[in-house]
Amino acid sequence: MNRTLVEDFVIYAHSDLDMTKKLLEREPMLINAMMDWGGGDWETALGGASHMGRKDIVGFLLEKGARIDIFCATMMGQLEAVRSFLTLQPKLIDSRGPHGFNLHFHAQLAGNEADRMVEYLQSIKRIELRPNPFAKPPSS
Repeated sequence: MNRTLVEDFVIYAHSDLDMTKKLLEREPMLINAMMDWGGGDWETALGGASHMGRKDIVGFLLEKGARIDIFCATMMGQLEAVRSFLTLQPKLIDSRGPHGFNLHFHAQLAGNEADRMVEYLQSIKRIELRPNPFAKPPSS
């Protein structure tokens, strides 16, 4: 598959739903394609949308067959799924997603579920939380 096309798809999935749709329509095999940014930093479109808190793009990608992972489930506020992942593999609490973002970072993007998700993760492993530049205040 064309590296530039994969790169474009992953980059657009960070912020542009319309362009993400257009590229996936053009090349359906992009859905789970991974971009190698170097140094062990691999990213899919789903990973990019997840660490940006783009639930609209994540929802679209999941509908089209993207493979959910613990980072996506965390950002989507799917607490039971995250508990299941961590029960199956407790060391995932220390794993890093694209660009080195951890689960706590993704939890801060969970919208109305952010406090509950962060609290759960902190109960497993307490870390110093830094402000997440992509987090939006939860809607009421």
